[in-house]
Amino acid sequence: MADDISSFWGPVTSTKEWCEPNYVLSSYIAEFFNTISNVPCIILALIGLVNALRQRFEKRFSVLHMSNIILAIGSMIYHATLRQMKKVIHIIDMITYKMKMQQQGDETPMVWEMLLYFYILYSPDWHYKSTMPTFLFLYGALFAIAHSQIRFDIGFMLHYALLCLLCIPRTYKYYIHTEDKSAKQIAKLYVATLLLGAVCWLCDRLFCKDIARWYFNPQGHALWHGLMGFNAYFANTFLMYCRAQQREWNPKIKHFLGFFPYVKIQKPKAQ
Repeated sequence: MADDISSFWGPVTSTKEWCEPNYVLSSYIAEFFNTISNVPCIILALIGLVNALRQRFEKRFSVLHMSNIILAIGSMIYHATLRQMKKVIHIIDMITYKMKMQQQGDETPMVWEMLLYFYILYSPDWHYKSTMPTFLFLYGALFAIAHSQIRFDIGFMLHYALLCLLCIPRTYKYYIHTEDKSAKQIAKLYVATLLLGAVCWLCDRLFCKDIARWYFNPQGHALWHGLMGFNAYFANTFLMYCRAQQREWNPKIKHFLGFFPYVKIQKPKAQ
């Protein structure tokens, strides 16, 4: 079996595995397709980051694109090694904690990213500017510490789903108040990639035993990674458009290479 062959990283110690045999194509990469499928997310996030920096969007969007890159890299490390990892996380006042982690290379950044989405969505109407970022920062730090010590498994998925659900009402409000058809199309692409990705994830997770007997493995989890890369890009682009509209920056949807949508703004000279 491929799982039994010699590998660069040693025995699998992860508490989770997906429907892809380990170390089939390389002794350096445990799940090859689940690893390289994160590359589109990195490329798309880089496109978004360059656009945010070049047009001087608020720093929150640069951080958002960088968080997508960090999440994708963490996912690549996890799927390439399928090992528990140790890393050092610096928390407030330069206090350093060494944490034993279970899949935190991608799970903790997933939660941090959702907290950032929550901030971007709700902060424009929040009267106390320092309260929300302080609370979200402390919440993210406490979650990282707790997750390093406790295996949440189903609890993590329910917690992540709850954070996603909390973002839906505000996102829908932005959508119904958006008149530009191109911007609305981006929002629809966001929903479509999310639903299609969820189907791929569920099929890979629930029907792995059946899929393992097929001649061809459709690599549902790898497809999930690729679709989530586009999903995050569409979400970020739509939010950048909505924020530019709030700031009266005259946003327009343009397309890079004729396909990738991005937001073109024109700030007033005073800004």
